[in-house]
Amino acid sequence: MRTLLIIVLLGMLIAAGYFAYSAIAVEGEPIPTEGYVALGLGAGFSILVGVGLMVLLFFSSRRGYDEPPHFR
Repeated sequence: MRTLLIIVLLGMLIAAGYFAYSAIAVEGEPIPTEGYVALGLGAGFSILVGVGLMVLLFFSSRRGYDEPPHFR
């Protein structure tokens, strides 16, 4: 059962690699400078949001906001 799972996951990894390579190897006009700027800003903003959410998760856990309520 475990071997079958590994085979399926490796097959999915190979398929993802094939599709990624086929998307990169498409011939056509190169991406303009504005496209690279937009791509960089989008990636940077995504990383910034991810880091911010992880910081909020860390502080929330440290201050006990994640604990169930205690009624008196």
